[in-house]
Amino acid sequence: MVSDVHGNAEALARAGHGADALICLGDLILFLDYADHSRGIFPDLFGARNASRLVELRTERRFDEARELGARLWGDLDTDRATAIEEAVRKQYAELFAAFPNPTYATYGNVDMPALWSEYARPGTTVLDGQRAEIGGLVFGFVGGGLKSPMRTPYEISDEEYAAKIEAVGEVDVLCTHIPPEVPELVYDTVARRFERGSRALLDAIHRTRPRYALFGHVHQPLVRRMRIGATECVNVGHFAGSGTPWVLEW
Repeated sequence: MVSDVHGNAEALARAGHGADALICLGDLILFLDYADHSRGIFPDLFGARNASRLVELRTERRFDEARELGARLWGDLDTDRATAIEEAVRKQYAELFAAFPNPTYATYGNVDMPALWSEYARPGTTVLDGQRAEIGGLVFGFVGGGLKSPMRTPYEISDEEYAAKIEAVGEVDVLCTHIPPEVPELVYDTVARRFERGSRALLDAIHRTRPRYALFGHVHQPLVRRMRIGATECVNVGHFAGSGTPWVLEW
């Protein structure tokens, strides 16, 4: 199981070795690498220096200034923003989806572009969002995307829409989401020094339906990677872009 792949196609191609299936919890795209400011769509277009400045502003939560910097840089570009981003994303998706083994079950992250996935998902890759699948005798539920945030990433939805997808999944053995439940220890990123958005609806569903596992990613360096909520083992499966190592679920 992997999450937050962020362009690491080389490791992704090895991630399913020896497993019955690969499960991907989203964030395939690498827009900007906070550890290496020379990597990603943004520095490819605007250089590492501007990428470093953007990271600095975001880390300091100066989001208005970050948006002003972005607007100025995009305004100076020869092509329009949407076209430039889509071209870069398509390049990454072509490589990443080709690396998925058969079978793969995947849902979207908050920085993904769901409208493009159907063009790149090959036979053997099942994309689920607000849906269930039986894998190895267990019922898995999948809910993709993130909630509205100052970062304004591509696939952020309202709390109400997210809660409806959680409700549609219902009772499952394993609840797979991109974002964590709204628990301070699970949503705080110790390197970015901020609380990411978690889902209260997801937390309520864990209390109500008591899945065996709740699995997620999104927070790259969480204060706590694993904790129990009642009968449920909650696990951040890790920042795959950095580790290159999948998390293994055995039952």
